Amino acid sequence: MSKTIIVREESKVISSLTYEEFNKISITVEQFERSVGVDYFLLLQSIDEKKAILDGKKPFPYHTLKSLREKLLVEWTYHSNAIEGNTLTLSETKVVLEGITVGGKTLREHLEVMNHKDAIHYIEEIIANHESLSEWQIKNIHSLVLKGILPGNAGVYRQENVFISGAEHIPPAFVHVREQMTQLMEWYAGEGQTLHVVERAAILHSEFVKVHPFVDGNGRTARLLLNFELMKHGYVPIVIKKEQRLEYYNALDYSHVKGEYDVFIKLVAGILEGTLEFYIQHIK
Repeated sequence: MSKTIIVREESKVISSLTYEEFNKISITVEQFERSVGVDYFLLLQSIDEKKAILDGKKPFPYHTLKSLREKLLVEWTYHSNAIEGNTLTLSETKVVLEGITVGGKTLREHLEVMNHKDAIHYIEEIIANHESLSEWQIKNIHSLVLKGILPGNAGVYRQENVFISGAEHIPPAFVHVREQMTQLMEWYAGEGQTLHVVERAAILHSEFVKVHPFVDGNGRTARLLLNFELMKHGYVPIVIKKEQRLEYYNALDYSHVKGEYDVFIKLVAGILEGTLEFYIQHIK
């Protein structure tokens, strides 16, 4: 399969080209650096090279794969919840996933852990069944995220206006949510399919958060959608860590206000490259 790059002019996608096609067109290095950035291009290339190396190690040893899956489940759940204010520690998250109650923590915090685990298993099921992503699937994912927490709002588009604390961007009025979600899914099924998987996954996440279609649980759902897209195409899922929260929020808000995604894509791509390197080093 030919690898794909996206050539931009004034932050707008103007063409989707394979590396081979790119080498045939007339464009100076200076023009390319202004529009995309060599580091951006090389980062995507490095990711695909590392993915190829990791794919070459398959099938992975059973116990190694099992322990990596358990590590991922705990860390993905912990960090995604911690970004949203859940106070359970990493070790406490692990024991809750094992079915043990942690004293001094709220019922909601316990539910957020178990719900997130169920949502991960659900997206794995969607991928295994080769199902296409749709608004219905997104609502199902969100309904699992908020199960037992806000049952009347789980999987239901918001019917009130909301604001994102600390962000310059203001989500659209609730009357526009359904229309904008339809537009997002049309982009995903159309133009989005011309992009590199990492670009598509990052933009899907960013635009979903921009619409903010639910009253709560948007961040967790967005990170599940990001990893759904990566996993669907054979990439390893990533964990955006609690310690990266400020950088993560700033990159998202920049993409929402400026309509430019490169900063957020680079953040996602950098985490993915590091994750692939970790897997390469630890799977023998």
